[in-house]
Amino acid sequence: MVTAAHDGTLLDRRRVQLVDEGVPVMPYHHDALQLPVEQGVALVERVRVSAERNAARVLDEVAKAVREVRGIALRACPELPPTIAERLKDYRAQNVADWVMYRKALAGAAEARSWRVHWYDTRKVLGAASEALGVESLDAHFREVRKAAGPPWATDHKLAMAASIVAAAR
Repeated sequence: MVTAAHDGTLLDRRRVQLVDEGVPVMPYHHDALQLPVEQGVALVERVRVSAERNAARVLDEVAKAVREVRGIALRACPELPPTIAERLKDYRAQNVADWVMYRKALAGAAEARSWRVHWYDTRKVLGAASEALGVESLDAHFREVRKAAGPPWATDHKLAMAASIVAAAR
């Protein structure tokens, strides 16, 4: 999770765990598929409840560390079949439903705090962040952030920071 100010300053970066220990991380993609449908649905529900509880805890921690947070940015979610059982039967859904569940848990926790939720498109967010900062390219900015923050600093971190900049600028 990356938190940035509207001017591109890195305010916070942390790895977050959205499920309790012992709870499977990828129930749609793996664990629930090995169970009868009713048990698979119950397992996904258990993971969802854990994710929602932990999302609220994580955002509480971020709010304590960074007082000026007003919203979050999350990667846009693809459409999925409406029920857990249907998602478990749909190969495409099995591959993305876990991440959608986690994003929705974070969105719900943010909305409960009256924070804005900015859904971003990974293909457009770097351009939008460049525009928000008034720079032609984010490369130099990201090099400076990486130098100050240290590793890891991969593509996912850059996308999260760009999305955070865009969300903070709105």
